[in-house]
Amino acid sequence: MPAKGKHRRPKSSPLTRGIAAAGTGGAVLALPVLGATTANAAEAAAAKPAAAPKTYVVVAGDSLSAIAREHSLSGGWTKLYQDNRRVIGADPKVIQPGIELTLGQASAERADRSERTGTLAEPAAAPAKKTYTNDLDGWIRESLDIMARHGVPGSYEGIHRNIMRESSGNPLAINNWDSNAVAGTPSKGLLQVIAPTFNAYRLPGTSLDSFDPVANITAACNYAAARYGSIDNVNGPY
Repeated sequence: MPAKGKHRRPKSSPLTRGIAAAGTGGAVLALPVLGATTANAAEAAAAKPAAAPKTYVVVAGDSLSAIAREHSLSGGWTKLYQDNRRVIGADPKVIQPGIELTLGQASAERADRSERTGTLAEPAAAPAKKTYTNDLDGWIRESLDIMARHGVPGSYEGIHRNIMRESSGNPLAINNWDSNAVAGTPSKGLLQVIAPTFNAYRLPGTSLDSFDPVANITAACNYAAARYGSIDNVNGPY
């Protein structure tokens, strides 16, 4: 019978033991080496600093479109302007040499606003300029808007009624026969205003020509307001 000898069991690594236990139905052992590797990778990714934004200093002769093309910027010059509106100003066609533009991402101010509100603020569109027809209706309506800005009272009906009595709606009407005409100051225009009255009561921003329909109406209404309270109170020669 052979002599009995002691046989040493081979040592197994923690990784081998973990695999064996799983194969025989035992409790699955964690693999600390792999877990540590994953954690370290996540920490490294979190610790990696964000890339600094690219910037460009404007030189003489530059334009936003040329800068956008040169740097292949997504969104073109429009996006470049939106991102740098604070430093450029209201006119994207005018960029001053020496200013520093942020390329390819929103400026710090816009980014901070985006975080607070969740949206990027768009510049407000300029209100459309009001237009008026070049006829009696349009002249009266434009005059009413100007009068409102200067606090001069009057209504469409009151103005229209007096115009039809004084000139029948003819802006070039002139009276060359009454006492004013004899004195050298004939009554002119839609509301038959003499030169001294027109000059004294013409509203700022209106034409210096007393035959101009809007200037004539607003000056006459301003005079009527000072003397009668409103053009609406005038129902005859004034």
